[in-house]
Amino acid sequence: MQIIRLNPQKINQDKLNSAIDSLIKGEVILFPTDTVYGFLANATNKKAVEKIFKIKKRPAQKPLSLFVKDIKIVKKIAKINPQQEKFLKIIWPTSPTFKKTETGKGKITAILERRKTKEKIYGIREDTIAIRIPSYKPLNLLLNQVNFPLAQTSANISGKPASGKIKEIIKEFKDKKDQPDLIINAGDLPSHKPSTIIDLTTLPPKILRE
Repeated sequence: MQIIRLNPQKINQDKLNSAIDSLIKGEVILFPTDTVYGFLANATNKKAVEKIFKIKKRPAQKPLSLFVKDIKIVKKIAKINPQQEKFLKIIWPTSPTFKKTETGKGKITAILERRKTKEKIYGIREDTIAIRIPSYKPLNLLLNQVNFPLAQTSANISGKPASGKIKEIIKEFKDKKDQPDLIINAGDLPSHKPSTIIDLTTLPPKILRE
């Protein structure tokens, strides 16, 4: 379990490249987000996604959600009508380069009807998909430099509370048989809860987690 320190205010590309290389190799990384620390893996790599479930001790029937870089990617893997797209552009960041953080945006996971794709995506439901575009510079830069969606979930044992305190998370997993391959330590994160989850496949839309 390798640990790399990353300053989120002054991002070192070589350190970010270590995370990118790890994801490309099919490994699981622990990475800071705009809410809490999360486990990330290439969603098109079956073994990598299975490893997230093992590390987290997450029931196989409980799907993961995805991080993607922009709305164009969302449209490739989910069905979006004009009303849904308008709403998503309000709640998600829209800066094309993600060079700035759009305060107040990104912390909402949307459940949409899944679109059939040529490339298999693992760890999600067959009919719907939980997805979001975050608003956190290190994560957005990471997403912009990989060509696949990221399977993601909070970095905690299933059933336990999520955390933004890095020392607590490292302590929780350092003696476990199943561990993330790489930890990106950006220090303690501001106090946030995991993202709100809203189901856009129902009328009216339903908030599943606030």
